[in-house]
Parts: sequence; C-alpha cells; structure tokens
Amino acid sequence: MDLLTIGQYNLVFNAFSFTIAVMGAATVFLFLGRSQVAPQYKTAVTISGIVTMIALYHYFRIYQSWEAAFTINNGVFKASGAIFNDAYRYVDWLLTVPLLLLELILVMGLSREETVKKGTMLSGLAALMVILGYPGEIAADSGTRWLWWTLSMIPFLIILYQLFVGLSKSIEAQPASVRGLVSSARWITIVTWSFYPVVFILPMMGIGGSESTTAVQVGYTIADILAKAGFGVYIWLIAVRKTDAGI
Repeated sequence: MDLLTIGQYNLVFNAFSFTIAVMGAATVFLFLGRSQVAPQYKTAVTISGIVTMIALYHYFRIYQSWEAAFTINNGVFKASGAIFNDAYRYVDWLLTVPLLLLELILVMGLSREETVKKGTMLSGLAALMVILGYPGEIAADSGTRWLWWTLSMIPFLIILYQLFVGLSKSIEAQPASVRGLVSSARWITIVTWSFYPVVFILPMMGIGGSESTTAVQVGYTIADILAKAGFGVYIWLIAVRKTDAGI
C-alpha cells in the first residue's frame, strides 16, 4: 500500500463515509416508497432497496478496512500492517450488479416468459463480468490486468448489445407515457457502468502510486452511488409513473 498524504487519505475516507450515508438514505427511501407503487412493481422497488442495503453493509466494511490499513506518521499516512480488503467491492458487485439489471427488467412489466429469459441471461452475464474482473484487480502487473479487463469486457459488451438491441422491441411496446423513462434507464445503466472499466485501467495508464490508489477508490465510489442509489430512485420513479397512469 502506497504512502498517502493527509488530503488523499481524507478524500477517500470522506468518500466512503458519504456513500454510507447515501446508501442508508436510499435504502430507507426505497423501502418506504414501495407503498406508492402498484403490486406488480413492488418487487422491482424492493430489489432496488436490497441493492442499496447490500452496498451500505459493504461500504461500512470498506470504511473500516481503510481506517485500519493506515496509520499517520510525520504528516503522511503509512501502511499499518493491516491489509486493505478490496475484495469487499467484488463481493458487493457480484450480488448487486445482476440485481441492477433485474430491476430494469421487472419494472418494464414484460411477460413472465420474457422476464425470466431476459432476467436470467442479463444477470448471468453481469455475474460473469464481475468474476472475470477480480483476478485483474488484484494483479500486480499491467499485462495480467489488461488480460482480465479484456475478458470481463466481453460479457459487458454483450450486455450493451442486449440493452440496446435485445430489449428494443420491448421498450417500443412500453406505453408512450413511460417509454422515454424506460429508454433513459438503459442509458443511465450504460453511462454509470462505464465508470468501472475506465477506473479499472487507471493504474495501467501511467497513474501510479498514491494518485492511483486515491483515484481508483474515489472513482469506484462515485460509480456505485450513481449506479445503485441513483438508479434505484430512477426505477422507483418509473414504477410511480406507471402506477399513476394505471399501467
């Protein structure tokens, strides 16, 4: 673990603290918000709350691990001997990333057959993407990181294709009052998820040492806030709009 300045350490520390607050607030909001949506959309909103609840727990553990991994000495933070456990992120993603896609499928109100088919396929691809990314995340050399990044991008690109081609007819069949919102949900997914592969390659792009450590931790944290709490509230908004329209 690299030496960190006080500013770098506090930036990451405060980012984790802020994320805990955001995930906690989103969890409460989404569970309470279930009462405002029709029965057919309660599962989608419930899953949104479960995603932020899982993230809340893991960010608390990440926060604790970060705090334990460093000790201040002569105005800089040095490794304390305890290992910062970045695996918490991948355990979190393995659970939450498939659920994020399932939220979208469920709120679309597709047929049971199509919901099962699309939900199973997209969730499986999402889990595979996370599993393939982890060996690269913990690798020390750039070559290994690039290899696993490339492999994890394969299911990522398939997911993109399915969101924009495989679901196009289903989105066109959505009622006009919510079609734009559902279509935007695809873009929100893609934009927020695009943060992850970009942040992953920062250490391979010449950003090294404490700058890389800080950028990676803050970058992943911003992506999680947008992809989980932000997306969850958007799913709730779609569910409310459909409920109000009696769809």
